[in-house]
Amino acid sequence: MDAATVIRRGVPRGAEQRVAGLYWEAFGRKLGAALGPAERGRAFLARHLHHDRAVVALTPGEEHVVGVAGHRLGGRGLTGGGVRDVLCAYGMLRGLPRLAVLALLERTPEPGELVMDGIAVDPAHRGGGIGGRLLAETAAVAADHGCSRIRLDVIDVNPRARALYERHGFTAVHTERTPYLRGLMGFGAVTTMLRTVPDRPGGGAPGDPLEQQR
Repeated sequence: MDAATVIRRGVPRGAEQRVAGLYWEAFGRKLGAALGPAERGRAFLARHLHHDRAVVALTPGEEHVVGVAGHRLGGRGLTGGGVRDVLCAYGMLRGLPRLAVLALLERTPEPGELVMDGIAVDPAHRGGGIGGRLLAETAAVAADHGCSRIRLDVIDVNPRARALYERHGFTAVHTERTPYLRGLMGFGAVTTMLRTVPDRPGGGAPGDPLEQQR
């Protein structure tokens, strides 16, 4: 257990490139069709991050981000950037097909639901329990916002992530076969998983001092 690692809410200012790099390392095959090549994709992610839509793991002294778990609430996720941003970054001709790919990846929360955007942990820090701690804090975020469940999608070529989610209370509820995406994004099925969020006794409402101090 990497107990020395500090878990915090929000992406620290100045860590945008680091977080974008971790996300691209974890999800670059899936994101590449929409935001590639890699250098441009990482720059786009860093430029359009929503800092308050993530939980991060930091080295002792809070100097270096070694893990990040993004989530979507209130119409915003960790990875931002709208139609205009994509077209400005990639041009009209190349931007339009990229928008179509991004639409395939879009996941909108239902009322009372937090949707996770995925977990990325630095390879040098894997195996120490960081992923589980990020999930636990994300569940606390969901509870503080009055959410009753967390939803996420896991692809068929990432059994390690699915095993992590199952260990932390997520249950598979639906699998969608996507053979048309195997050549484009490298996976052929997506499984939706859910976890209920128990009420937190004395938990604060969104935006109150309890949440801001976490």
